[in-house]
Order: sequence, then C-alpha cells, then structure tokens
Amino acid sequence: MATHQVFIEGIGPVTLAKRRGTRNLRLSINASGRVRVGMPHWLPYKSAIAFAKDRRDWIAEQQILNQQAVLRNGVRVGKAHTLYFSKDPSARGIKTRVDKVAIHITSPYEESDHMVQHKARIASERALATEARTILPYRVKSLSALHGYPYEELRIRKLTSRWGSCSSQKIITLSYFLMQLPWELIDYVILHELVHTRHLDHSPGFWRALEELAPGAKALQKEIRAHKPRVQPI
Repeated sequence: MATHQVFIEGIGPVTLAKRRGTRNLRLSINASGRVRVGMPHWLPYKSAIAFAKDRRDWIAEQQILNQQAVLRNGVRVGKAHTLYFSKDPSARGIKTRVDKVAIHITSPYEESDHMVQHKARIASERALATEARTILPYRVKSLSALHGYPYEELRIRKLTSRWGSCSSQKIITLSYFLMQLPWELIDYVILHELVHTRHLDHSPGFWRALEELAPGAKALQKEIRAHKPRVQPI
C-alpha cells in the first residue's frame, strides 16, 4: 500500500492510500478526526483530492460528531462496566483500576480535568478490550456455525475508522469498540464480516447474502453510521 499526505483547505490533513484490489474511492474519518481516502492503485491522486473536496460538508459534519463527549461519574461503558470518579485531595497523581464491573478513577483533580478524562478513556478502553475478548469469540463462533460461514481466525483490535474487516485468508478483525453498540448492531457487524469470507467486495451478491442473514441490512448499515468506534458514554 502506498500513502501520500496532503493538506486540503477547509478539511486539513488528508491521507491518500493506494491499494491493489481496491476498486472504488472510499472516504473514512478516524476517532481523532483525521481524514483518509482509500483509492485504486491506478487512480491519480488529484482524483482523490477532488473526491474529498466534493464531500467537504459531510467531512465537517463527521468531524463535529467525532468530538469526544466528557465522561461523567456513573456512566456505563460497554456491556458490563460503570465509570466512577473519586476526588481525593491527598492522592498522588491519577490512579485507575478496572475490575469486572467498574472502572475507578481516583485523583486530586475534578473529573472534567483534561488528564483525568484522558486516563479515564485509557482505562475504559482496557475494560472494552476485556469485554470484547471475552464475549466476541463466542458470538462469532455461534453465528458462523448457525449460518454456515466458516472463518480461519478472529482478531480483536483497536480499530478506530471501521468496526471490522475480513481478509482474503478469512481472517476476521473486530474493533473492541463494538462493545459500545446495541447487540443488534454488534451481530450485524459480525454477519457483515462473515459474508465477506465469500464475497470480499460489496457487490450485489454480497448484499443479497447479507440480507438473508440480517433482514434490513441496508437500514442497519445506515444506523451504524450514527456511531463511532471510540469510548462513548451510554
């Protein structure tokens, strides 16, 4: 894969990524708001730049949505955890602890402090990763067996620009941020990647197969765009 960095007025830094096997231009924005345009290896960079400029308004809207909400005491994180902040004037620095059902942040500062929020997000990601590695392998295995879509391997990673992927070797990778989604959308992402074990592209055949497993797939795909792979209070 070849990448090229450009600065586009009104958008900011943009990564242009050429990859063999890519057929279409694909625009994505990660959790930090960085813009990436995936493109076929044979297409000139100027075409990708024009593509991004044409979608400047959409990019600006998504970057606003990407702004992280302040985490507050008592919010739920993932499926099993609750976040708790404790202010202790005698504490030396910011301490974090994650157990089976709670994320504890203790510090001499207010919960809205920038570094307290940063530490809370790191601890919350630890909780999400633990949940994902406990729950997702069983769910993927179950849906794979139920629908007859075998895969070679499952990997759980920190994906911030997509919810999952599937390689030509049938290796499925899922974002641990999936644990922030409703169960219906988690299953949709898993089924989406399982169907990719037979259809690597998003051809009509792919959507027909996915619709059989997840009726209303296009509506679910639209719904999931309202969510971002990041720590999000529930």
